[in-house]
Amino acid sequence: MYFRRPQRDGDAKPPIPHAGAGGGVPTAGGEASRADGPAGGGQVRGEACGQGGPGIWGGRLNLLLSTAPWQDDPWSLALPRLLEPMGVMAHRAGTAREAERVIRTTTIHIAVIDLAIPLGPVTPGSPIESGGPRVLDLLSRLDAPPPTVVLKAPRSHRDETREMQTALRCGAFAVVDRAGADLESMLAVMERCLVRFYAGRWPGGGASK
Repeated sequence: MYFRRPQRDGDAKPPIPHAGAGGGVPTAGGEASRADGPAGGGQVRGEACGQGGPGIWGGRLNLLLSTAPWQDDPWSLALPRLLEPMGVMAHRAGTAREAERVIRTTTIHIAVIDLAIPLGPVTPGSPIESGGPRVLDLLSRLDAPPPTVVLKAPRSHRDETREMQTALRCGAFAVVDRAGADLESMLAVMERCLVRFYAGRWPGGGASK
């Protein structure tokens, strides 16, 4: 097992499903299919990366963790602290522009993208422009796009269909309902990313077993 919440006395070990050789196995969390290919970031085709280029800082695995600033998700607060001792560097972003800065300066190995993140800083009383699709598009245009986990909120059928189409078009590995996301489920989907795209090894160096 690669990602695991420390077990307390009396805890049962949570089942961690693995994707098969074909990957993209549908789950209750809404995992989406994606073609196999190299992962781990790279330069955006047709655009220059930030000064210093990608991969100038990070750990055994660099995680882009973007969540809307008004969301108080306990798992998103606990995840970086839990993974840091393993050498996993979580790069948090509350807006699409913050996520873009991280992508242009750091090699991202796994990305968790909340579709509800705003494009930029939110001003009280002003309309909020969703920036999640923009980040997905940027990630998909990297030379080696990382596996991406998309968080979506409950929507109308029409809006949900549009969001799913956006996620699939940008090659998302999994789509997770934000209301059902917790620490165990997010660790499970990250483990599937590690197994499928990196053969169960830390992409930044070292074996994960």
